[in-house]
Amino acid sequence: MSLTTRAAIDALKLRLAAIAPASFGRVAVLMGGTSSERAVSLDSGANVLEALRAKGVDAVAVDGIPALQSVLAAKGCDRVFNILHGNRGGGEDGIVQGLLEAHGIPYTGPGVLGSALTMDKIRTKQVWMAEGLPSARFARIPQGADLKAAVHSLGLPVFVKPSTEGSSVGVFRILDDADLAPAIAFAAGYSGELLAEQMITGGEYTVGILGDVALPSVRIVPAGDWYDYHAKYIAEDTQYLCPGLEGDDEAQIRALALAGFRAAGCDGWGRVDVMRHADGRFLLMEINTAPGMTSHSLVPKAAREVGLGFEDLCLAILAQTLEARRS
Repeated sequence: MSLTTRAAIDALKLRLAAIAPASFGRVAVLMGGTSSERAVSLDSGANVLEALRAKGVDAVAVDGIPALQSVLAAKGCDRVFNILHGNRGGGEDGIVQGLLEAHGIPYTGPGVLGSALTMDKIRTKQVWMAEGLPSARFARIPQGADLKAAVHSLGLPVFVKPSTEGSSVGVFRILDDADLAPAIAFAAGYSGELLAEQMITGGEYTVGILGDVALPSVRIVPAGDWYDYHAKYIAEDTQYLCPGLEGDDEAQIRALALAGFRAAGCDGWGRVDVMRHADGRFLLMEINTAPGMTSHSLVPKAAREVGLGFEDLCLAILAQTLEARRS
């Protein structure tokens, strides 16, 4: 751990120790919902709820946006720990954030702009490009467009994925034309945009962000060919190496992740996924504004590396709602 990170975490622990649990009032832990990531969100939410209660916080579970609306109408919470994943009934697309802003309720994670922008991988990449930040080459595939032509415009191998989904939902690994059929079939029934993205093979990393601190990187080494839904949430043989790098490389990936997070209008906490090209360059891939908090999740792994256990991590995230949001 760098001296800067150590000092920041030590200062954070002192702040947490000085906060009385009653200061938070009643906390709604927003989970579940109706997005494609409902199951993961329920798992994350149950863990967060247990952790906050263990810290003496008056926390209650709220499942989905309609239930949250009822709680808000009844003035039944003072702040929200948002662990609702995804969009279309999830909590990472700016809609929940706008609702809470309208009611004057503090909440965890980035605000409306950062949440809405980073839910869309294509637009996030466009912002990074404008800021001169590196990302993998990609091609936008509007609904009804020729997926095969887009893939060939990049050159194989590529990944094809929805622009506004998470947890590896609808992701296809295309090594040659024989792999195209499932992706084309998915695209025919999918209502949103897709993107084809250059496949990077030099190493997969993720960096958790907690306020102004980029946590140690985690290198992801799946037992199979790639880090799919099974490797993320089910398999027990995926390796997570933390810190994923050393020395200047570790400092570089953390600085890039924090720069990418801020450039996309994000604050609070989140997770930035980064790939390393075979030539050694780091490339920003995407941002998660309500990262998983399951037994397989990566922000808790990185936090443990700097001495923050799961309960303290949850409390640290919640404590951000007591501060003024970064403008």
